[in-house]
Amino acid sequence: MAVMDEQRVRERGPAQWWHSGPPWWNHPEGTGTANGRGPGTGGIRRPRMPWRSTLLLTILVLAGSNFAAHTQPHREHLDAYARLLLLATCALLLWRHRHPVTAAFGTAALALVYLGAGYPYGPVFAAVAVACFSTVVAGHRRAAWAALGMLWAGHLLISLWLYRWLPPPGDRGAGLGQEMIVATWVLIIVSLAELVRLRREQWARERADRAQAARRRADEERLRIARELHDVLAHSISVINVQAGMGLALLDSDPEQARSALTTIKAASKEALGEVRQVLDTLRSPGDAPRTPAPGLGRLPELVEQAAGAGLAVDVTGEPPRLAPGVDLAAFRIVQEALTNVVRHSGSRQARVRLEHGGGELRLRIDDDGPATGADAGGSGNGLAGMRERAAALGGTIEAGPRADGGFRVLAVLPLDDRTDREDR
Repeated sequence: MAVMDEQRVRERGPAQWWHSGPPWWNHPEGTGTANGRGPGTGGIRRPRMPWRSTLLLTILVLAGSNFAAHTQPHREHLDAYARLLLLATCALLLWRHRHPVTAAFGTAALALVYLGAGYPYGPVFAAVAVACFSTVVAGHRRAAWAALGMLWAGHLLISLWLYRWLPPPGDRGAGLGQEMIVATWVLIIVSLAELVRLRREQWARERADRAQAARRRADEERLRIARELHDVLAHSISVINVQAGMGLALLDSDPEQARSALTTIKAASKEALGEVRQVLDTLRSPGDAPRTPAPGLGRLPELVEQAAGAGLAVDVTGEPPRLAPGVDLAAFRIVQEALTNVVRHSGSRQARVRLEHGGGELRLRIDDDGPATGADAGGSGNGLAGMRERAAALGGTIEAGPRADGGFRVLAVLPLDDRTDREDR
């Protein structure tokens, strides 16, 4: 059922989280404790610090830098100060999810200090790449671009001009070709980060679309159930009300007629309970086949008999064609609601139901001769709105209003095929 679909989306989210991105990419407010370590109320759950990935990257940076020092003997040797710079650069990655902008600019600045001190080129750029990558994914694109631009501009300044006064001594600097290679790597990092960001936004849109679709299905399901309950209860209670009034009036003067009225009340209430139970069973057992068939125009004689018990004579003209289940149910409910309105709001004790079909349409016309017994001629508004909603859901129309001779007419035009079911298939 759509109501349960919506509840599952709210409680658990999508079943396959990898289609919607890692859970720690989202940190909604009010879903965690104040320290972000568990469920609670009134706090903000912050993303976990990436200890394991940062530790692994730190080991790779240190080991890679040691290897690079052996292949670049003309650069400064790795001393304690160099290792502290590398450790500080990697340590900033622990905050790349909570404070991505700080991590991006911090790693870029420390990498510039490391290169300006004359230490060998190596995996220190990987730490900057990871920090800027996380910054772009977090939505701070300009900050990531600025950090990478600062790193590239600083490296360009060092390799083309400041190398004369910076260690190592005798450094000859770099050419424009080498700088173009560095710029290419910067563009690659930015491009990959942008691709991930776009994918993440797509995940967010898909989650929002799924949640909206679940809410829409739930609203439609609630409307359908409310409409069914209204149609069932309005008709049955109208019959019970008329018969109860008749029974009270005849209780002393004509006990047999009073007994007949009570019998009609019992039958109408039993039928109403059965139909209400059928509607509620669809809620308790989603996906199961209904225990009893849905009402249709085949039960029109029963409806005429119930109306007769309420003192309304109904003349039916025409035979219904074979209808799709949805159209059949809608047609039955429209006739039922129209006759209920005649019983409740019309002074006429006779109604006419005419069924015609042709050209792919079913035409239902329900007339009474009036006059109206109150301000709500033809219905209180909810019943007519329900009829219009039923017809509109199938692609049909409803026209209802007083006739020139003082009566009231309901004219429904429904397609012979259930367009809603066909679209679902």
